[in-house]
Amino acid sequence: MPLLNRNCAGVSRRNCLKLGLSAALGSGLTDLLRLRATASDGGSTVAKAKSCILIWQDGGPTHYETFDPKPEAPAEVAGEFGAIETRTPGMYFSEHLPQLASIADKLAVVRSIRHDQGNHGAGNHYMMTGAPPRIPVGCGAFVSFHPSLGSVTAHERGHQHGLPAYFSMPQMSRSGGPNFLGAQYAPFVVPDDPNSESFRVRDVAIPRALESARFDTRKDLRGVVDRLERFADRAAADPVAVLDDYYQQSYDLISSPQAQKAFDIHSEPAEVRDAYGRHDFGQRALLARRLVEAGVPFITLYEGGWDNHGDLFSTLKRRLPEFEGSIAQLIRDLEQRGLLDSTLIVVLGEFGRTPKINKDAGRDHWSNAMSVMFAGAGCPGGTVIGATDRAGYSAVDRVLSPENFASTVYRKLGIDPNKLFYTPLGRPTHLVSDGTPIDELFA
Repeated sequence: MPLLNRNCAGVSRRNCLKLGLSAALGSGLTDLLRLRATASDGGSTVAKAKSCILIWQDGGPTHYETFDPKPEAPAEVAGEFGAIETRTPGMYFSEHLPQLASIADKLAVVRSIRHDQGNHGAGNHYMMTGAPPRIPVGCGAFVSFHPSLGSVTAHERGHQHGLPAYFSMPQMSRSGGPNFLGAQYAPFVVPDDPNSESFRVRDVAIPRALESARFDTRKDLRGVVDRLERFADRAAADPVAVLDDYYQQSYDLISSPQAQKAFDIHSEPAEVRDAYGRHDFGQRALLARRLVEAGVPFITLYEGGWDNHGDLFSTLKRRLPEFEGSIAQLIRDLEQRGLLDSTLIVVLGEFGRTPKINKDAGRDHWSNAMSVMFAGAGCPGGTVIGATDRAGYSAVDRVLSPENFASTVYRKLGIDPNKLFYTPLGRPTHLVSDGTPIDELFA
């Protein structure tokens, strides 16, 4: 049995899946569609990106061993890994990111985002929503005081071909929900491993035990029964009756050629699947590309296990080659298919890691500095924005905030970060309190 990815709060993928967060996590597609309201066309700015793939490194990835190495710092800061020059002269990555280094001319790295939320719950919320928690949040807390980037995108951009507008695989991040927007904008979660030969997306494929003709008959029978109802107010007389429209949408999705095509990962040529990596993250990255092709505007690839308080270097020696190789292939594949210009790719976690290596050969939580990688959607390649000091202790040049990060994602997707929303209690709230994007990422 594979090990579950955990952070220091002891939260595993399996536990998260059992929590049923944000009212729709763990629900079937019918439950999600049942709550779906008609989304607005959204966006007061011209969209560059049609889709966003957000790769979330849950636990807080180290910036030292990825995009901001410090080889000239003392050994207790620099760590065991060396730095390699990328395709862009003067731009250095960790030695264990050779494939991303080879396509650095397509990447932009922000090294100077910082905030003051040094635990998982609060840091996750801040980076996933662009809004700081309103009250103190514990390290293991699951909080949602503000709608997530994905939920806002689903609300503003809507969906097409019957596919949900927001996916998260294999689970939802703890602050990846919709908050006051309502559960209809929670992500559709795909928990199963697309690397498995038996991979099928729940509620999208007709069960093998139920042939298509029999499925149609059951649908028709339900319609006959429903027509026997004679109630002036269906919702008051029978709350279940009002779900019919959503069952229809579920049926439409199951019978949608676009949905069937998007999830038929087994139709991909073997060489393409091999290039992404025959492991769960690699095949989810490939599935994300297929969802982009189907017109899904926001996809989160959740990857736990980056909370490396101990055994950091041996862990990353094993993990980074697969992880960065899949991201590099995703970028190359999107470019080859003419989709990179319209797809924003973002790689990040909730914070960075401490400058000094601890007694357990790891690094601890550190929100004074972190790196975020961008690609596609007009982000200028071969670009480094901001800097940390010589020891990576703190962002010191072009210091940026989670609000700047969120505003950038929204602007790229054609969504105005200054938009005013009203909560169910009628309270006005801005999407982002500071709607200033990172200008250098707009060519």
